Amino acid sequence: MSDNMEKIATRESYGNALKELAAENEDIIVLDADLAAATKTAIFKKAYPERFFDCGIAEADMMGVAAGLAACGKIPFASSFAMFAAGRAYEVVRNSIGYPGLNVKIGATHAGISVGEDGATHQCNEDIALMRTIPGMTIINPADDVEARAAVKAAAEMEGPVYLRFGRLAAPVFNDRESYEFELGKGVTLREGSDITIIATGLMVYEAVKASDELKKEGINAGVINIHTIKPIDKDIIITAAENSGILMTVEEHSIIGGLGSAVAEVVTENYPVPVIRIGVNDEYGHSGPATDLLKEYGLCAENIVSRVKKALK
Repeated sequence: MSDNMEKIATRESYGNALKELAAENEDIIVLDADLAAATKTAIFKKAYPERFFDCGIAEADMMGVAAGLAACGKIPFASSFAMFAAGRAYEVVRNSIGYPGLNVKIGATHAGISVGEDGATHQCNEDIALMRTIPGMTIINPADDVEARAAVKAAAEMEGPVYLRFGRLAAPVFNDRESYEFELGKGVTLREGSDITIIATGLMVYEAVKASDELKKEGINAGVINIHTIKPIDKDIIITAAENSGILMTVEEHSIIGGLGSAVAEVVTENYPVPVIRIGVNDEYGHSGPATDLLKEYGLCAENIVSRVKKALK
């Protein structure tokens, strides 16, 4: 894969997908917490101002409003930065959306270390862990523009609460627009591998593919699986990978505690125990800096994946 590929931030995909879906479904309503320009819900607002509501800097209130709209039969997409949507509003998401199982879709942008210069307070590396603990919550973390648009559509079509995770940084578009098919709860095998399988999500999927291609040059056969749906997770694809390669590596732009790495480890320990090496943000906070530099500093890059694979196979 080439680094000269088209790059689009998945938050852009979110705004564009909402606008497209709204043309087909008049029940779709978008809520934002004074961040429409950043979350890209402004794209929807421009096209459908009568179906857009700015709730101000009051994320918990916004989740309550979304719950009320869902109870009235609407399909609300409540949007804010991941730190506020999952963090600040957690209790309302748990009790007002999760507990009654309401049809609210949470569009959480600016997730992970790649928020960059906004620093530790805004770099949410805990959101997947928080949302995984809410019974019945579906969690989707798309890898590129193609997958993100498909994920928004899938979320709108399913019944029940969904947490959609999007990034600030422009991500390479590697999925084919014509042939890509999104299936909720199903992982995607991008590379077959017998020596080790790299299981990645979100922004890290492209890095995992790059690492696999690099390892192949050195005679190491590293499989790559894209897990876009963190919950419910595709147990079958993980167990098969464990059987075929005997060692797994997870890569995520999230804390190694409670996210993809934890979810994969839970699956294999209960079904087919093999070593699981987790690459992600360790038990530490982020800090301010250019997004691409931070990703390298925290080991969220193809170079570190290659290095860790070689070390694991020794």
